[in-house]
Amino acid sequence: MTEETQRGASARPVFKEDEHLPFWKRWMDTDIWHSYKKSPVIIIASIAFMLLILSAIFAPLISPYTPFDPGSLNLMNGFTEPMSKNDFTGDYFFLGTDDQGRDVFSTILFGLRISLFVGLAAVLFAMTLGVILGLISGYLGGWVDGVIMRVADIQMTFPSIMVAMLLYGVGKGLTPPDLRDEMALVVLIISIGLSEWVQFARTVRGATLVEREKEYVQAGHLIGLSKWAIMLRHILPNVTGPILVIATISLALAIIAEATLSFLGVGAPKTEPSLGTLINVGRQFILSGEWWILLFPSLTLLALALSVNLFGDWLRDVLNPKLR
Repeated sequence: MTEETQRGASARPVFKEDEHLPFWKRWMDTDIWHSYKKSPVIIIASIAFMLLILSAIFAPLISPYTPFDPGSLNLMNGFTEPMSKNDFTGDYFFLGTDDQGRDVFSTILFGLRISLFVGLAAVLFAMTLGVILGLISGYLGGWVDGVIMRVADIQMTFPSIMVAMLLYGVGKGLTPPDLRDEMALVVLIISIGLSEWVQFARTVRGATLVEREKEYVQAGHLIGLSKWAIMLRHILPNVTGPILVIATISLALAIIAEATLSFLGVGAPKTEPSLGTLINVGRQFILSGEWWILLFPSLTLLALALSVNLFGDWLRDVLNPKLR
């Protein structure tokens, strides 16, 4: 090596990854964070979603009243308008009260807890079922793939809300009568989850068909790894991107599905009302002039579904290089 070559080599900068940097500093250097900072709509949507989640989590602390405790209700407070005091009791209600004297703001906080819990649990159930079936279908192929995909194709011919309603009716009928109120939310979660697994399964199957032909999968076969080990430890981590996107979008769909079922009277029980139940209650009084009982729960549901949808659309774009 000549002296000039040696000088050029010594002058060449050396890039070394600093593995000791905190996680948040490494995260701030990623493309996802830079895309997030440049999207004011996504920032507003994520802040709104986090505020709704925190409001639901800390509802017992934030709520000025306990709306679903019969002992704390006062019928004299019924139909109090927003931001006004009741003429009989003198109590002040920020968002007014419903026909039973329940504070609408407090009912929204507790109803939000039910809607978020059912939505998140249903998506986790649908994701688990869909990912497992998608991995099995894409990796094994053959008649197993044919059976799973034909079931998925048949289910996709029906609206998901119809499937969820049918499954909820069947599950409610199979539940013992004395346990129906206690098991209502569980049956609702399973019904919505079984109606939403298809998107996960089809996406994971398509990604698995691509991944199973790659060299690292063949190497796993050569060293004697089992099929489950290859699917769960090697293929699954490489298909998590699409799964996260579908899970985010499915969360909004699950929340809307729960609200629709509860609005129709076949969802959450009246003892544990969700946003859909509150909207159904408000619908009964919209023509008599008590507009706030319907408006505020509807706006809360709109804000929740819209913020999740916007975040899901952004996540899909940022995780797909072809859409950048």
